[in-house]
Amino acid sequence: MAEELGKVYLVGAGPGDIAYLTVKADKLLSNAEVLVYDALVDAQLLQCIPPDCLKINVGKRGGQPSTPQAEINKLLVKYCQQGKQVVRLKSGDPFIFGRSTSEIEALKTAGCDFEVVPGISSALAAPLFAGIPLTDPVMSRCFAVFTAHEPDALDWEALSRLETLVILMGGQHLAEILHRLVRQGRSRSTPIAIIRWAGTGQQEIWTGTLDNILEQTFGVSLSPVVIVIGEVVGLRSYLQPEKISLADFSVDNALHPKTMPITQPSSTSSSQLPLSNKTILVTRAAGQSSQFTELLTASGATVIEMPTLEICPPSSWEGLDNAIANISDFDWLILTSTNGVDYFFERLFAQGKDARALAEIKIAVVGEKTAKSLNQRCLQPDFIPPNFVADSLVENFPEELTGKKVLFPRVESGGREVLVKELTAKKAEVIEVAAYQSCCPKSVPPSAELALQSGNVDIITFASSKTVQFFYQLAEKIFFENTQDNQSSGVADALKEVCIASIGPQTSKTCRSLFGRVDVEAEEYTLDGLTQAVIKWATNS
Repeated sequence: MAEELGKVYLVGAGPGDIAYLTVKADKLLSNAEVLVYDALVDAQLLQCIPPDCLKINVGKRGGQPSTPQAEINKLLVKYCQQGKQVVRLKSGDPFIFGRSTSEIEALKTAGCDFEVVPGISSALAAPLFAGIPLTDPVMSRCFAVFTAHEPDALDWEALSRLETLVILMGGQHLAEILHRLVRQGRSRSTPIAIIRWAGTGQQEIWTGTLDNILEQTFGVSLSPVVIVIGEVVGLRSYLQPEKISLADFSVDNALHPKTMPITQPSSTSSSQLPLSNKTILVTRAAGQSSQFTELLTASGATVIEMPTLEICPPSSWEGLDNAIANISDFDWLILTSTNGVDYFFERLFAQGKDARALAEIKIAVVGEKTAKSLNQRCLQPDFIPPNFVADSLVENFPEELTGKKVLFPRVESGGREVLVKELTAKKAEVIEVAAYQSCCPKSVPPSAELALQSGNVDIITFASSKTVQFFYQLAEKIFFENTQDNQSSGVADALKEVCIASIGPQTSKTCRSLFGRVDVEAEEYTLDGLTQAVIKWATNS
């Protein structure tokens, strides 16, 4: 019996940001068994697919290696004939310079079922994002869209007479485009706009005339780019929304942008928020709260999450269970992380106890998040050290430690040895017990891997030393898995253009030991503080 055929969906990914993906495209991605994708503008699109989906990157980015079109055709037929649901994901719209005809011909010849799903073309979206209308009752009664990939193949005499031109893939031939139009009689004073990375947090816009635009973009890599030529470019200053003042932006109102002060927009920049041109890789524990991502996104950043450590139970509960069984013997309970809080109370409840068992013991916590986690269990800490760091806990401890018995549930390995030594030096009896353990994930989300490999990350944030250590291990695999060039300086060299942002001194120390530097350190050692530090760096860089 013949094997049941699958189906191939030729899907438009839209102009860039995942926010502009169509509902149908999102649904198809979530059910895809095989994904054949171009070098997409937004790596976050790869987060939409199932974990077991086969991913095949075929390139298709101007000037960079790509899989031959004939080989792409064979891949689509092969997996369709295996009964797979195949998504062929293309930037923009599949029928706008998407080379879909060749793929459809191959599918029809092989008897494969297929469907084409439209996407928003950058030819239409990029001018819109820049505040440029392609039609106007007076200035533009028509427009033409074309690719300047092969300038000699175009009728420049005819194109020069049209009111508005939209040019794709023209960055490398900008000088030639200008020369051809002027030679055919187009005025040197004709307005022009160049829109790079349209519809993403990296969007940049240059405006000028045919006579001076080359001076503005000299030395700049114009890819991916959309070029708009015509009098309608002059309407941009009238049609853009008002701009938020960066000087008045703060994390406190990041989630409530309507309360922000408003100023008039700059004529040379499309950025509206302090991180609007930045792509930030957030390293975190798997399953961790998305609060930090929300803060950065509200500040305009494109955020890619990369879990760099996994939290799980310790190899044995014996130590913690024995300590909880004799909890009344302790004077102090010290909790230095939300993980410590979570696992301590899990075992407390497992023994049939609740918060009342802690009535006679004092609790010290390190970190604002740890304190909030304790508050969620209707308990208030008796002591929080200043600056939210463990280093100041012993120095500022509210009572004499001599003879005090201290319970310290902590990570199974690689925890705060210095804190234990300092408590012991003050003549406290410290009982350390493993409450959880952390380990390095076995894989990296495709979106994070693609962003790092393509150099599309501006900032990497670290909220603990462990995230630094495990990120480094994962980065070695990403950059050097298929090479012999994995020296100790390799990852640092690969990230030399990326800002390294740390939440506090201990995390910074680990960054310096592995990367040789740290570019940003939070003044307040919290996620809010780290957000503020990143914003400050971005606005000053």
